[in-house]
Amino acid sequence: MKKSILVAASLLLTSSVAFAADFKQADNQWFKDAQASIKARMAVQPITNKAKNIILLIADGNGVGSNYATRLYAGQQAGKLGSEHVLPQDALPHVALVKTYNTNAQTPDSAGTGTAFHTGVKTKAGVLGVDETLARGDCSAVEGATVTNAVETFSAMGKQIGVISTARLTHATPASAYAHSADRNFEADSYLPEGCGQKDIAVQLIDVMKSGAVDIAMGGGRRNFITKETKGEEGKSGKRTDGKNLIEEAKAAGIQYIWDDKTFASADWSKPVLGLFESSHMKYEADRTGEPSLAEMTEASIKALDGSKNGYFLTIEAGRVDHANHAGNAARTVTDGVAFAEAIAKAVEMTDPQETLIVVTADHEHAIAFNGYCGRGSDVLGLCYDIDPAGTRHSDKPLMGKDGKPYTVVGFLNGPGSILGEDGSGSRPEVTQEQAMDIDYVQQSLIPLSSESHSGEDVAVYGRGPWSHLFDSTIEQNEIFHVMLQAATAE
Repeated sequence: MKKSILVAASLLLTSSVAFAADFKQADNQWFKDAQASIKARMAVQPITNKAKNIILLIADGNGVGSNYATRLYAGQQAGKLGSEHVLPQDALPHVALVKTYNTNAQTPDSAGTGTAFHTGVKTKAGVLGVDETLARGDCSAVEGATVTNAVETFSAMGKQIGVISTARLTHATPASAYAHSADRNFEADSYLPEGCGQKDIAVQLIDVMKSGAVDIAMGGGRRNFITKETKGEEGKSGKRTDGKNLIEEAKAAGIQYIWDDKTFASADWSKPVLGLFESSHMKYEADRTGEPSLAEMTEASIKALDGSKNGYFLTIEAGRVDHANHAGNAARTVTDGVAFAEAIAKAVEMTDPQETLIVVTADHEHAIAFNGYCGRGSDVLGLCYDIDPAGTRHSDKPLMGKDGKPYTVVGFLNGPGSILGEDGSGSRPEVTQEQAMDIDYVQQSLIPLSSESHSGEDVAVYGRGPWSHLFDSTIEQNEIFHVMLQAATAE
């Protein structure tokens, strides 16, 4: 079927080129660019080698809408109108839409979605590395419901493993790569209910590192590795009540501990590395000081793992795109989105598509919304300006709602910026371009919630390298793992 479609497309392209003079629009740049793009895509051939390396990049909460906001922002920062910009993930040759629901949730959470692409099965919201038979919080059922995760799968193949996140390393998405837990919140022993027999998530990470299954782990979450009586490097106390200092345990096992940009720069990457750069989550990119960027962690990890005889599996999360969306703060959503794009670009630059499968996706989308009929070039963080009927760039006239007040390009359907207030009354405040462009501005939203919510629509998955052509059509989220498995085991 696909072969016949390609033949037909080839004939159509040949015909359109041969008879270009018959089209009045033949010299139009849009027409010529489209023909060139079709020709380039027709030249793409599936790669069916075994993948030596696999890099999975996840921007938490970066659905199609959030990705569009980042594209606009990145393009406008580069002096463009925005929409025409191409992010690194946009340029990857294969793409599919991904259904993100959990088995018991129409709108998913990150533990269930992370388990899907790190194990190959969908499961309930809020659980890690277990199937849907487990009721969230039931510690007694973990062993019977446990499924094999990505760290277990790829380390058994002799691959070296890296786990990177700008969130806490014990947070849902990174933890789904290595942990099995009845609840995503069991990050330290102090969060375990009385009588719960499972290990907390921080202990599970140190266990897999001491076993040699994980070679590099970098992110936030230091508080879950030290006791309440212990203060970390920035003076903040830990969460543990069992008397364990897991950082000291790791160091005693020969694992290097790094905690800031200086120790990151001086690390010996020939040895296992545990990086914990903040007590909780790492800083937003817009506020980042004293710690490495996601792109820097990506580059260092690829360099460190690249010499592995059997290759490597590297899972990388831009966790704070999600948190900025939850805060209703579009500015930090897109700046962390750009940091994620820079990590993708670094992975693409440093790897060979013949031997490395790159997968770029999101766990879910947010209730982000795009308001009105904005003219091109309206700053994605600012007011929505009217279309100029005689030109390309927007006019200088802000569009108004029925209340006679301007509105921003980006809004949210719910969240802390609600125009209604907690009692459901209230009116929309005035907003100026200067206010909207402030880094701390919280976008106006409709339904009042303390934290803006996830949404349930599809996200995208982009791929390059061996077997990435299997990302096609609309797929279930757990199929992402099966593409990676196919690539790693192909004969």
